[in-house]
Amino acid sequence: MMDLFEQKNISPMLLYQVEPFDDKDYIFELKLDGIRCIAYIDTKSVVLQNKRFKDVTDIYPELKEMNKCVKHKVILDGELVVLTDGKPDFYALQTRSLMTDKFKIELASKRNPVQFVAYDILYYNGKDLTNTPLIERKEILSKSVVESNNLSISRYIEEKGKAFFELAKKENLEGVVAKKKDGLYHIGKRTRDWLKIKVMKDEDLIVLGYKPDGNGNVKDLILGYEENGKFKCKGSVYLGVRKEERDYIKNFATKNKSKVIDGKYKDVIWIEPELIGTVQYMQETEEGSMRQPVWKGLKMD
Repeated sequence: MMDLFEQKNISPMLLYQVEPFDDKDYIFELKLDGIRCIAYIDTKSVVLQNKRFKDVTDIYPELKEMNKCVKHKVILDGELVVLTDGKPDFYALQTRSLMTDKFKIELASKRNPVQFVAYDILYYNGKDLTNTPLIERKEILSKSVVESNNLSISRYIEEKGKAFFELAKKENLEGVVAKKKDGLYHIGKRTRDWLKIKVMKDEDLIVLGYKPDGNGNVKDLILGYEENGKFKCKGSVYLGVRKEERDYIKNFATKNKSKVIDGKYKDVIWIEPELIGTVQYMQETEEGSMRQPVWKGLKMD
């Protein structure tokens, strides 16, 4: 029977989202704004897989020397990040990840090098560690991997999740991850052993229109704001919009249609800018739209 290292088909463990909390049974580490990655490393080679099992090793040539950081075969769960001014820069990483030209990739690997931040070890020297408690895995990780310019080990604190979250919020970081000390590694599963606590922004925006589904009902809401007497779009949102709100917005649109506000949005029913709602999202993109938006509701006042 082939072992985990030979199979190379690990789907990363998943997380539930919760509010900040303190608990002596949990450790807390920074949630990095990067790309999840499983690294299969031995003394001769490195194989990097994203969560869809795609081999991305050649996209990040600067990470191929991580084999010098181990003396035995290991499987690491971690995050690919690009640091700008000491903080993870998702957009710089995204630019790197979309490259296909080998020459440009080589240049970018020197200009915007990617780091692999390891926060778990699932396999060491022929042994499957997924049924080993987290704290023991953390100890094995620290002893079996030597940090380098492109490979680091995630630090953590114990118990004080609320204060750590406030620090992440103050520094404009993505958030915090809480992990149960005695938790096992559940491949591809979402459990309460790992919890994510995201720094999110709330903003009141105008409902400028919506994209209808195949039956003409409200699907995505197009949201925006007014600036210097003109309306500008900030993006669309689907998650969190209740059926009652969809029906309300559709009924409003029947008597309050408007002219096109932004031509880049196709097949949109534009409405008079009178409805306002609250949306929660992570940082803005470089274009000024919202990352991972979730609708919280119409403001009926």
